[in-house]
Amino acid sequence: MYLSTIGRREHAAKGKLSAVGANVFALGAVSLVTDVSSEMVTAVLPVYLVLGLHLSPAAYGLVDGLYTGATALLRIVGGYVADRVRRRKVVAGVGYGLSAVAKLGLLAAGASAAAIGAVITLDRTGKGLRTAPRDALITLSTPEPLLGRAFGVHRAMDSVGAFAGPLVALAVLAAVGTTNPEAFDAVFVVSFCVAAIGVLLLVLFVRDHRTPRPADPVSPRVAAALLRGSGVRRLLVAACVLGLATVGDGFVYLLLQHKEDIATGWFPLLAVGTNLSYLLLAAPLGALADRVGRLPVVLGGYGALVLVYLLLAGPVSGWPLFVLSLALYGAFYAATDGVLMALAGPLLPESLRTTGISLVQTAQALAYFVSSVLFGLAWQFWGAGLAIGVAAGAALVAIAVTFVVLSPRKAAA
Repeated sequence: MYLSTIGRREHAAKGKLSAVGANVFALGAVSLVTDVSSEMVTAVLPVYLVLGLHLSPAAYGLVDGLYTGATALLRIVGGYVADRVRRRKVVAGVGYGLSAVAKLGLLAAGASAAAIGAVITLDRTGKGLRTAPRDALITLSTPEPLLGRAFGVHRAMDSVGAFAGPLVALAVLAAVGTTNPEAFDAVFVVSFCVAAIGVLLLVLFVRDHRTPRPADPVSPRVAAALLRGSGVRRLLVAACVLGLATVGDGFVYLLLQHKEDIATGWFPLLAVGTNLSYLLLAAPLGALADRVGRLPVVLGGYGALVLVYLLLAGPVSGWPLFVLSLALYGAFYAATDGVLMALAGPLLPESLRTTGISLVQTAQALAYFVSSVLFGLAWQFWGAGLAIGVAAGAALVAIAVTFVVLSPRKAAA
């Protein structure tokens, strides 16, 4: 009886995993490879800009905001076009291709902050175009009760790439030598080659999901009608509030470097620690969200972010600071990134799924842009300690507001 019970449990687990769908795994493989490329650059970019090019915290805040928020409106364009032509894979492929080309653009940018900003904008244009179609494909390829698990599996595969990317960057820097003026150029070239492989995987293995042509053709008027739904409006408000409470990876890692004075060559390992935690927790927290509710998991993730801010502002130092802050930071991403999209999916009609997801992502990205600029200014004029303390308070307020706006009782009403 004991063995048969184990057999039934294993069969159920395999059944749930297979129900996620081959398309989710194919999209996960594309994200895995692409994230190796992206995180190679992301892991070295803060130290390259601040310590290499000597940008001030305020200037870095502007560049960091551009990295996520400046092309936010293109997310809506990409989402709308994908729904209009019903070719989400093609739109996503254009986005992946632009991001790959941008890696070579960093070579041509040199030490010009303006040129670097332009290249980063191109890279984020690619991300803005691809993210909503990719997430819409996940929701359209998975049964609704398993959306949390599907996004957890995808984000876990994504985080494998995010975990490996900084290690590859570290290996390239070690091979070339951190004192070599061409060390960062070598990272950018390798990053482009890896990104090109990701585009090839998308073309060969990802299946598009052609939804039936709706009775009302997708148009700006039909897309704008999404905002008349109270559920979508409440979700957009929550996305904005949560985005304003997030200061960004680069600032978190720079604060750790500022507090502990770690060597430049070890800087990429900070992202490795975060991504290891994300990798281990993404799938379990996605499955937990399907069982206990997606909102509690999202709010718990932002609670972990508050603890990260408090650790950076507090007296803890040395290896306990690194272990706790990076583990909690990874838990924050595991509990919020895919789970928020799983929360949004059932609220949106299939014919406008990509447009609706892009609206949520745009709201977050614009709020994140504002947050990055304000945090950079706060750090420069108030100091790092006070700036991160204010961020912790803002995150607590965001948790309370999001609970009120998205509480199950309000949703039922």
